[in-house]
Amino acid sequence: MDSVSVVIPVRNDARLLERCLQALAAQTVPPDEIIIVDNGSTDDSAAIARSFGARVVHEPQVGIPAAAATGYDSARAPIIARCDADTIVRSDWIEKILRAFAERPDAAAVTGWGVFYDVPPLLGRILCGFYLGSYYALGGLAAAHHVLWGSSMAIRRSAWENVSARVHRDNQEIHDDMDLALVLGAGAQIALVTDLQVEVSGRSVHLGPQWRRRLARAFTTLSLNWETKPPWRRWADRFGWGANPAKR
Repeated sequence: MDSVSVVIPVRNDARLLERCLQALAAQTVPPDEIIIVDNGSTDDSAAIARSFGARVVHEPQVGIPAAAATGYDSARAPIIARCDADTIVRSDWIEKILRAFAERPDAAAVTGWGVFYDVPPLLGRILCGFYLGSYYALGGLAAAHHVLWGSSMAIRRSAWENVSARVHRDNQEIHDDMDLALVLGAGAQIALVTDLQVEVSGRSVHLGPQWRRRLARAFTTLSLNWETKPPWRRWADRFGWGANPAKR
């Protein structure tokens, strides 16, 4: 059976990280390693990580794209799982990641589903369903395949190594999970596995400046990747039209 490295970027989220690591410590199948990428924290995030036996890697360039990429670069296991500091994974999360890849030998990556834990239960499920449903639907149209959600995802280390030099790790105003999916391209199979259930903070759907910034990051992520390959070419690749001009 393959082993799993878990990568978690963190910057000043010590209390949330502690809950995340408690959930990872209770896995039915433990990960081979947990890598906490300390992205310039001034709180005790690194100390908490070490208290759970996690390996701490420092990335001084502030931004999740740089931090996540550094974590993936540092991973040793054949499967690299990713969640965020505000994620609470279910006890069988690692087990189901391994099963998902075993059942999908051609998949480069898998991505999951979630609920908001700090919103009233019914509303939390509805809001997260709308949020993730919209993200996956619109992202899929833009990418011509499934996109990735950083709160619950995993990628084969071999797939990461193929694209690590091409992700936009130096641009902090992008969504790193969407960027990774777009760089992987239509040739890489990305599977949505709804069994990879997690609980996350609802802070991602708070209206105001943060929401506007998230939208701006989405457009920046798409623009950067569409410069290399516009959406119509991505869909052509998806259906194999590029190999036969008569089919265009």
